[in-house]
Amino acid sequence: MKIRKRLLSHKYEPDSTEAGVHYGTKHTHLAYESEKLKEFREAEQLQAQILLQVADATRVREEGRKRTCAAEHLPGLVRAQAPCEAPDVGYPTPYLQISEVSSAEVRIGPMRLTQDPIQVLLIFAKEDSQSDGFWWACDRAGYRCNIARTPESALECFLDKHHEIIVIDHRQTQNFDAEAVCRSIRATNPSEHTVILAVVSRVSDDHEEASVLPLLHAGFNRRFMENSSIIACYNELIQIEHGEVRSQFKLRACNSVFTALDHCHEAIEITSDDHVIQYVNPAFERMMGYHKGELLGKELADLPKSDKNRADLLDTINTCIKKGKEWQGVYYARRKSGDSIQQHVKITPVIGQGGKIRHFVSLKKLCCTTDNNKQIHKIHRDSGDNSQTEPHSFRYKNRRKESIDVKSISSRGSDAPSLQNRRYPSMARIHSMTIEAPITKVINIINAAQENSPVTVAEALDRVLEILRTTELYSPQLGTKDEDPHTSDLVGGLMTDGLRRLSGNEYVFTKNVHQSHSHLAMPITINDVPPCISQLLDNEESWDFNIFELEAVTHKRPLVYLGLKVFTRFGVCEFLNCSETTLRAWFQVIEANYHSSNAYHNSTHAADVLHATAFFLGKERVKGSLDQLDEVAALIAATVHDVDHPGRTNSFLCNAGSELAVLYNDTAVLESHHTALAFQLTVKDTKCNIFKNIDRNHYRTLRQAIIDMVLATEMTKHFEHVNKFVNSINKPMAAEIEGSDCECNPAGKNFPENQILIKRMMIKCADVANPCRPLDLCIEWAGRISEEYFAQTDEEKRQGLPVVMPVFDRNTCSIPKSQISFIDYFITDMFDAWDAFAHLPALMQHLADNYKHWKTLDDLKCKSLRLPSDS
Repeated sequence: MKIRKRLLSHKYEPDSTEAGVHYGTKHTHLAYESEKLKEFREAEQLQAQILLQVADATRVREEGRKRTCAAEHLPGLVRAQAPCEAPDVGYPTPYLQISEVSSAEVRIGPMRLTQDPIQVLLIFAKEDSQSDGFWWACDRAGYRCNIARTPESALECFLDKHHEIIVIDHRQTQNFDAEAVCRSIRATNPSEHTVILAVVSRVSDDHEEASVLPLLHAGFNRRFMENSSIIACYNELIQIEHGEVRSQFKLRACNSVFTALDHCHEAIEITSDDHVIQYVNPAFERMMGYHKGELLGKELADLPKSDKNRADLLDTINTCIKKGKEWQGVYYARRKSGDSIQQHVKITPVIGQGGKIRHFVSLKKLCCTTDNNKQIHKIHRDSGDNSQTEPHSFRYKNRRKESIDVKSISSRGSDAPSLQNRRYPSMARIHSMTIEAPITKVINIINAAQENSPVTVAEALDRVLEILRTTELYSPQLGTKDEDPHTSDLVGGLMTDGLRRLSGNEYVFTKNVHQSHSHLAMPITINDVPPCISQLLDNEESWDFNIFELEAVTHKRPLVYLGLKVFTRFGVCEFLNCSETTLRAWFQVIEANYHSSNAYHNSTHAADVLHATAFFLGKERVKGSLDQLDEVAALIAATVHDVDHPGRTNSFLCNAGSELAVLYNDTAVLESHHTALAFQLTVKDTKCNIFKNIDRNHYRTLRQAIIDMVLATEMTKHFEHVNKFVNSINKPMAAEIEGSDCECNPAGKNFPENQILIKRMMIKCADVANPCRPLDLCIEWAGRISEEYFAQTDEEKRQGLPVVMPVFDRNTCSIPKSQISFIDYFITDMFDAWDAFAHLPALMQHLADNYKHWKTLDDLKCKSLRLPSDS
């Protein structure tokens, strides 16, 4: 056969090399020299085997002559011209019927799938015979092929096309780092199901072949030894398609199966062959009252069992399913709440590798028996069990989340029929009552609407009912801690009451109750304040007031001086009918019980919160919503809100088994202690009892308001308070401003329940207002809270306690990242809502400026408070 040498000229469009990527094209620089004779002769020997395919080969080649590139090109990238014909090597091409391979039907179990044409991305800095080989192999296989010349254009192309196969030139490093390119692609989500092939240089016979492990660690799936033969490239691609690509295609299809399982009404549980739970669907979580995180990885034997099953039932079930047979029957299961429910259960063994049982799939449905109906009722109405399995709602405006649904009371005695019969007249009277909680009315309306609704609407209303029956209607589900470790640790450290109790590691919380301590003479009245302090206090009404300057001139006693000034301005002594001497003594006692050794939670922080609270009380809309009793309660709450704080979080105290944690049952430990101690210190000595001259009714009202505000600073209720404020205050106010026909009464902000929401929001914002202070103050506060968290982490490690905020390790922590996470997660939405009500443009500008500061440091990989050059 005649061997022809052809040299096809380059065909570039302007700037094609700068674009760095060629979509659906190939520069036709192919020179077949005499060294190819051997390859051609070997191919010629194959001719006898493919004579029946000659006609089809001719058709493919003729279509190749007319084909132009059909692939799309990205904006800003140049599409180069496609070759007009395949290289003429003088013999029929043995790569036929390939389009059938690319579009072949794929089966995964009973599913029948059709795969789209394979997309291949070639990443070669320069055109050579190897890239030519892969190009023509793709062309013959019917694959869609793109070529990229630079890492940047390769990543851009991949993110646009999501190729199934990527071939990267790993033979040389002067143009780009192949392993770095692979890692950058692997860092993207679409690459999860992509096969990446490394083309490596051929090793001579006298050199030992290198290990493939570095390539695997970089993210490559396979290695291809340099070989420009088109048939070698073709064979490699076909093997990848029928191997890894097809497997990845099947895995992607499995997502639809999991979606179906997640939306199935029947409870489904999948376990391993040794009965370790591997999967449960949401219906199972609802039925059993567990969150999947409490079940996955646990053995069935470790879960509580109902005592209503006959003794030999479990043995019967195990004997049956271990033989590979399906078991069906009635089984009593115990929910997390301890109640027993009757289920119809179907357990199917799944045969896997080696012909052995690898999984058991259990399908569970509640039995519709008379005795079981009450338990079914209870499952739907038991808010405690559902609260952890369903997302919490932000939008429902019901404010009586703890109202009792009297209908659910009648189902509580289902396990004691005789008792139920004796109590029937009493239950009947309860059902005949016309008193209904708001949430009960809502649920009854939805139940009535379901009766005549289509199935899809009824199912959606079921979902609504499940959400409404949770206990925390205004709190989001905190289940996504894997996105950002700083946010995750802040949520875990501030919004939970501890991880677990470790016996033998009890943290002894020592209270040092002082009456006074000072080497600075205390003023008898506000008029006796030293001039240096008085001059600073002249500016206390400004938001930019520098609390740290006051801390310095008062020798870390700023609370007494600022407190006297602020309380005098708001007429607190007149309202409480107490002398200024009594007020001064009270401030001395309260400040003495703040720990000056704490980096953050000391009397300077208390003074700062008092200053912010006073500033907010001066805003027109806040002032118009509250009366003087509210103002006095807010100022007192701000003063005492962290008294005797140990410089450790609630989670730490609960994990350490501290006396306070035991006393307050691991719930709002510090906040409960602050309020209790504040009242104990106040009333035990008449010299500092600021409440001694007010009547009992005023005292009880004032006390309740102070307690409520201090408890609102506990972070576990953060989102509940913010969302109640948005729904009850912001939205009605916005409707009034926009002139809508909303029936909400914007004047309702003066209602007692809305005044409570305003006061809670006010002290919450004052408590964490540091990111809204001027930059220098913000930076100082950030350094102090970080140091306190560092100290806690150090102590947790020393005592062998769980480290609740691992990112706050003084050796590795990035303070800018922690501030960014705190602002994003806790501050921005809350202050947006508070600003919409109180109008605080200066604070919002400070917040934006401070966020920009932290973001700049983080972008520069700086972990400290400032750039080294600014220190």
